[in-house]
Formats: sequence, structure tokens, C-alpha cells
Amino acid sequence: MIVIRVELWSAVTGEKSELARMHICNEGGTERVGNYSCRTLHGRSAAQLDKGRPQRTGSVTGHRRLDLHVWHLVAKALAAMGYGEK
Repeated sequence: MIVIRVELWSAVTGEKSELARMHICNEGGTERVGNYSCRTLHGRSAAQLDKGRPQRTGSVTGHRRLDLHVWHLVAKALAAMGYGEK
């Protein structure tokens, strides 16, 4: 599983706060091409996110995992869940 955490590191106080979290799970495929399920978690703090309540879910199929950087997978997962401009 790939876990993506979005954190705010305050330049003023030095405090670190988790704002969001996403999980991307390998669902199979081949060595070169993978299929993934993805979900973002509900909440805007580590305590809320730790409850593991899904906010949105989606899937990515046919991702060329050896040819593309992991950021491509993250972008595809976000798009699959309806995030971003339409």
C-alpha cells in the first residue's frame, strides 16, 4: 500500500499538522502494468484520519508502473476519485 499524507509545516510556529491522507492499494496486474484501488480518508486532522473512514474511492487500471513515476499514479488516483478541475 502507498500512503500519501498532506502536511502543513508552519513557518511561524514550527508545528506540523496532517491535513489529508490517501491510500493506494495494489490490486494485481503484471510486473510492468498494475491495477490499483484508491481512497481518500474523511477528516482534516491526524486524529480524524486515523479513524480510516473513506471519503472517496476509485480505481486505476493499466498503470505502467515501471515506466512512470509514482506521481503519475497519484495524479491518476486523484482524477479517478473526482478531484481536480473538470
